[in-house]
Amino acid sequence: MKINQAVILAGGEGRRLRPFTLKNPKPLIPINGKPFLEYLINLLKDNGISEIVILTGYLGDKIQDYFGNGSKLGVRIKYSYTPFLDENGMENKSGIRIKNAEKLLDNYFLLLYCDNYWPLQIKRLINFFTNHPSEVLITAYSNLDNSTRNNILIKDGYVSGYDPDRKEKNLNAVDIGFFIVNKKVLQLLPQGNCKFENEILPKLIKKKALAGYLTDQKYYSIGDFQRVKTTEKFLSPKKIIFLDRDGVINKKPEKAEYVKNWEDFKFLPGSKEALKLLNEKGYQVFIISNQAGIARGAMTEKDLKDIHKNMKKELSLHGGKIKDIYYCPHGWDENCSCRKPKPGMLLQASQDHFIDLTKALFIGDDERDQQAGEAAGCKTILVNQKSLLKIVNSLT
Repeated sequence: MKINQAVILAGGEGRRLRPFTLKNPKPLIPINGKPFLEYLINLLKDNGISEIVILTGYLGDKIQDYFGNGSKLGVRIKYSYTPFLDENGMENKSGIRIKNAEKLLDNYFLLLYCDNYWPLQIKRLINFFTNHPSEVLITAYSNLDNSTRNNILIKDGYVSGYDPDRKEKNLNAVDIGFFIVNKKVLQLLPQGNCKFENEILPKLIKKKALAGYLTDQKYYSIGDFQRVKTTEKFLSPKKIIFLDRDGVINKKPEKAEYVKNWEDFKFLPGSKEALKLLNEKGYQVFIISNQAGIARGAMTEKDLKDIHKNMKKELSLHGGKIKDIYYCPHGWDENCSCRKPKPGMLLQASQDHFIDLTKALFIGDDERDQQAGEAAGCKTILVNQKSLLKIVNSLT
């Protein structure tokens, strides 16, 4: 299965973004000098989606004037215009906008909201959709940071509850869009003005035909000016490197042994030079390290912090800088979310520093690093035959 087409709902007024939206449609709000919608279009292009249908309404002519046929961005853009208000003076909702565009739509398409950005990896969604037979897939954020109220309940890969009013207490995620839609479900829409989610989702839940892709990767929004500021931080250009510590920066201790103090810490040949070079190339460097020696009583967190203090001091003397360090102090049997091969430390770094993990690189030395990086969506390289310095020299 391949998704070649994306459909973006872009007809709303965006009242919370006034005064900007008094004269401009919400998707054109500038983020670091570019309209937010341009970031979404580039995201789709990066995922191999070449055709985009934009469902316009409020001041939709300004969206069409700005993006035209999409050729300047290397995509093909079509437009389907539905007036902002219906004949009764009510705002036209997503259902009628999608229905009006039906003739333009592929048999399967990706449906997005125009105000949410999430680091899409379309192949993962398609694989999940294929392994969870259904008519629609919805992407939902697990809301680990409690940044909003949940409206979705997902169990075993399927949505079993949907509450658009967000009043129910047993929900475990929030809908962020990024639907894979089988065009046939549009037959379930009633005539006239309606909301796609409110009409389609409950009907599919009853049939167990709504797959739910649950992600721990935070999404970003332009719903209000405070969220715009946060989204600007996330979408600002960054060069990010994550490094495992033992076996990448310093000599790895023998199995079941630990670097317990600064005297045990021995830099690998070339690692100091590699850190200096990364900084010179504009990379922010983060360390992601399992430190089970704490859980096993071989050392304390104070010992670890002392090691890292000395390590950073030594690196700084050679022109290297570590932006932040994340470590897991738990044992393998504690079932924490941070111990590699789980991606918890990478996800936490992403939230703390507004990092798009799909654009970051993780360098480790064993399969747990590989697994954690892949789970987080990072490109991952292992230092097997090549030293850290050789890898860094190959980076642009």
